[in-house]
Amino acid sequence: MTLGLINANPVVHAKKERVARPADDPHADDAVDPLEIYDILLFFFSNIRDPEHPYSLEQLSVLSEESITVDEKLGRILITFTPTIQHCSMATVIGLCLREKLKDCFPAHFKVDIKVAPGSHADEEAVNKQLNDKERVAAALENPNLRQLVDECLYSSEL
Repeated sequence: MTLGLINANPVVHAKKERVARPADDPHADDAVDPLEIYDILLFFFSNIRDPEHPYSLEQLSVLSEESITVDEKLGRILITFTPTIQHCSMATVIGLCLREKLKDCFPAHFKVDIKVAPGSHADEEAVNKQLNDKERVAAALENPNLRQLVDECLYSSEL
């Protein structure tokens, strides 16, 4: 067992089997819906790996299709994720990974908010503030060590 892990024994769930949408699907038009965002985050590119474990965010139930809401009229996307433990030191890294994965996927008029699920993290307010402040996100991603960790989570083939 690796020393220093905050959550040494996470609960691992099976990956969901994805079925391609049929051509006559009513959501196949240009509308943005939660399934499209979920597919972008976890399937179209590569799964996002947890910063501490060789499992995807889906396998650890950190992210689900149900945790994504879209309001096309207001141009808002809300992604709510649930860290595996209340004192997860990697919650901000997970949020940065989600933000990086989505940054070029939607028109500029969409505002993407990323938050930890209410009551799921001891520092919920601070994590949410960090993840939704453009200057803080930019500063975090300029840190070479943090940038490397985010890239490892996004582009790792360890799953």
